[in-house]
Amino acid sequence: MTSDPKVLLDLVHFSMPFGKYKGTILCNLPIAYLEWFQRKGFPAGKLGVQLQTLYEIKLNGLEYLLEPLKKK
Repeated sequence: MTSDPKVLLDLVHFSMPFGKYKGTILCNLPIAYLEWFQRKGFPAGKLGVQLQTLYEIKLNGLEYLLEPLKKK
């Protein structure tokens, strides 16, 4: 995971670029999909960091941290 606060903003602004949930805003991805990536391996690069960060947020019940960012 990263300590770059921009990653959190990206989670509420960027959408999934491929797959079953293509076009879905990252923060709206279901935990089951993120768990699948956790088992199979997150993609390389920025998207992988974003998905891994989102997985940790959802796993630990920290989704409330994203709510204020959604309003911006």
